[in-house]
Amino acid sequence: MPSFDTRVPAVLVRLDDNPWHHGTLGAVRSLGRAGIAVHAVGESPAGPVTRSRYLHRAHPRPTPPSPAELTRLLLRVAEELSGTTSRPALLVPLDDITAVSLAECRPELAGRFLLPDQSPEQLARVADKVQLARTCRSLGLPHPRTEVPTSTDEAAAMAWALGLPVIAKWSRPWLLPAGGALRSTAILGSLAEVRALYARTPQAGSRLLLQELLPAGRGLDWFFHGYVDSAGRCSTGATGRKERCWPDGAGLTVVGRWAANPAVDALARELLAALGYRGACDLDFRLDRATGAYHLLDFNPRPGAQFRLFADRNGLDVVRAMHLDLTGRPVPAYRPAHGRRFVVENYALLSYLSSPRRRCATERGGGETAWFAVDDLGPALAMLRFWCAHALRKGLPALRRALRAWRASRRPDGSATSRAARTARDRATRR
Repeated sequence: MPSFDTRVPAVLVRLDDNPWHHGTLGAVRSLGRAGIAVHAVGESPAGPVTRSRYLHRAHPRPTPPSPAELTRLLLRVAEELSGTTSRPALLVPLDDITAVSLAECRPELAGRFLLPDQSPEQLARVADKVQLARTCRSLGLPHPRTEVPTSTDEAAAMAWALGLPVIAKWSRPWLLPAGGALRSTAILGSLAEVRALYARTPQAGSRLLLQELLPAGRGLDWFFHGYVDSAGRCSTGATGRKERCWPDGAGLTVVGRWAANPAVDALARELLAALGYRGACDLDFRLDRATGAYHLLDFNPRPGAQFRLFADRNGLDVVRAMHLDLTGRPVPAYRPAHGRRFVVENYALLSYLSSPRRRCATERGGGETAWFAVDDLGPALAMLRFWCAHALRKGLPALRRALRAWRASRRPDGSATSRAARTARDRATRR
């Protein structure tokens, strides 16, 4: 294992209200196992991450989750940490809104926290879906055809020109209202759906964009995770193949495998160099079989939820590389572990139940699960309790309805009868 400066604590920040974010747990375990004190901002007290033995302390999410409130909260956390260390703490954003907010807060946080050298403008070029499309166009990087409508009629016309079904995305998904019915990405199969979604633009808080839907298929979806250090080197970059996702075809990776893909690796590094990017990143690609080109679908300016897939033979991953780099320690050479797998148990189960015949590759190489860990059982047990309770809440009403229907279909002598026959019999009896 590399030599860490364990005097420097880490503060993980996630403003998105999602207590089941396995990437946060992966960062807690990765740094905690290295002997680093880990704090987490934004974790629910009832969530599984707070059950981890590697989490030193959880701090509440700022209300409202604005850059100003986030700054005030982090400065309070810094005051608390000053009693245990005189060194600035490492800040690790774990969702897009946090990465953008921390870049805006950077001047106020300087000297109290360690952050990659990123500006809000640099992050907007990749985090905002509309600007990402423009960035790819200006750099000549393959990207699905994208249109940004300005009216309902224009949205329908653009969708027709792109070809139905189309992908619909909100340019800044972190602005979507919490608990609402709007999703960051949707597949729309009709012009009526396109019109209806565009009409909800005022609720979304950002622009709607329409994208050509590249056909999905086995072996077509890839991702690149990396950390670009202060000198512009990306020694920890690696490519992986998405073997299963949830929802199927266009969702988060629930089974991934570390696999070499020189074409995707070259595209990702070319983009990072052109942007002058610093920090952790997670890029998604899909192969267009018609042209043989890999298209960039998404760019997340922070560690991806499945970043632990790329823990090398010495345990180095992008979060550990960030801690080493920003504390002035050398980042050792990466030792790839091709074939290694990462499985998100709860969503992988749903994926297998929905498409049991589709098999994953069988290469050997070991792996890691998102929730279960022999040395840290608390989060897995909390996740299991939650999903069992969720299944009961969803399943019991359906079971009760099925039992009522079954009982109603039985005569007293045990033979089956229809509801219509029973109704006719009851009416005859009343007469």
